[in-house]
Amino acid sequence: MERFWEIDFFRGSAVILMIIFNYAFALRYFGIYDVGLGFLFWWLFPRLIAGTFIFIAGLSLAISYSRLKDIKTSYRKFISRGLVIFSLGLLITLVTFFLVPSVFVMFGILHFIGAAVMLSPIFLKLDRKYILIAALSSLVAGIYLQGFSVSFPWLLWLGFIPENLITLDYFPLLPWLGIFLLGIYSSGILYKNGRRIFRISKQPAGSRLVCLLGRNSLLIYMLHQPLLTTVLLLLNYRIF
Repeated sequence: MERFWEIDFFRGSAVILMIIFNYAFALRYFGIYDVGLGFLFWWLFPRLIAGTFIFIAGLSLAISYSRLKDIKTSYRKFISRGLVIFSLGLLITLVTFFLVPSVFVMFGILHFIGAAVMLSPIFLKLDRKYILIAALSSLVAGIYLQGFSVSFPWLLWLGFIPENLITLDYFPLLPWLGIFLLGIYSSGILYKNGRRIFRISKQPAGSRLVCLLGRNSLLIYMLHQPLLTTVLLLLNYRIF
């Protein structure tokens, strides 16, 4: 099955930016080094990176769906894939609960992507205009919910933010499902019926490493923080 190198390239670029940010954050969190940057880096930058991953996840999933002939098989495939990703999110919850219990991850980006992939069959069969309406509605609802907090935690996954919530990673369904659905919607504009409908040059030789990172983004995401932690421990930094 044909892969589109430009999608791998953008995902790989996001991987590089993610590593830069997460390593900077970890060094600051553990009190080793503070890069001294402000709001744009610590608040906006990670959301742009995450938004890129989420948009591409929706785009790629829709391309995959458009190439499958057996719709029932595709639904089972997406639910199975979503469960795997969500389970990795639960693993991160477990690890962070024991290592950094005051800020452990309750519903991070892997929880979100796993849930979004499992929910995707609901939207993939809709007319594109309804996908766009659902995307915009999710964004508006999520932005609205960010304006206040609640006294209960059980709808945290949806976007109802509990009072005094402190967590390392938080990506609720609202508003982020809107970005995922925009990716699905855009597939019909950029890759109709699973085929690229715009002209682009052949893959530049210099892009191959970045594309490789993009093709292995989930593996890199799971390994890059343990790798940094191991290096810091070997250098005798007291981080726990």
